[in-house]
Amino acid sequence: MENSQEATGLRADARRNRDLIVAAAQALIVEQGVDVPLEEVARRAGVGIGTLYRRFPDRDALLRAVGEDSLHRLVDLAEAAWREEPDAWHALCRFLRACTGLRLGTLSAKLEPHLHQRLRAGRDLHEMRQRVIAVVLQMVEQAQADGALRGDIGPGDIAMLMTLHVYTPPSMPDEPAMARVMEIVLEGLSAVPGTPLPLTEGDLRRYTAVEEPPTAPRREPR
Repeated sequence: MENSQEATGLRADARRNRDLIVAAAQALIVEQGVDVPLEEVARRAGVGIGTLYRRFPDRDALLRAVGEDSLHRLVDLAEAAWREEPDAWHALCRFLRACTGLRLGTLSAKLEPHLHQRLRAGRDLHEMRQRVIAVVLQMVEQAQADGALRGDIGPGDIAMLMTLHVYTPPSMPDEPAMARVMEIVLEGLSAVPGTPLPLTEGDLRRYTAVEEPPTAPRREPR
């Protein structure tokens, strides 16, 4: 009979493989969409395709796990920000920056509408969504009461910003562009906005992929 230590090890290993597969699937869905080959997901996760199918019998099961995992992380991020930051404004800023870092907008766009209704139908997921909503409401109401957040901003506005997505040219890393846009957004939300550094002409050229035309060589007069 299998002893308890071996059983615990197997459970931990199975959990690790499951988490690796879901993380790989999430990254590849953001990059390529929901039709990414499952063999590629297994390769990215560093597991065999048989291991993937033992955990997720079909693509829909894997997509559901990706959606559920994202919602779990969202709950954790919201509650940690509310618990650990010194005030509601800093909690709200931290939470929105984290949503940007998760590429939540891109992931949502890839999963919708393929999975949306099925995810909404689950009772446990409904309860998780309510937890996120409750924390966001607390952040918004308290930040406005503190005079830090503009009074004309509602929870629905924050919900849209949670899934902010910015197009970037293929030659530009997504993370710096998304982070830059989020900082501009946060300045716009603030009741006492600061003065973020403006984009320079060089920044503008990088963001719009505009290149200077090559300069023709100068010809010397004869």
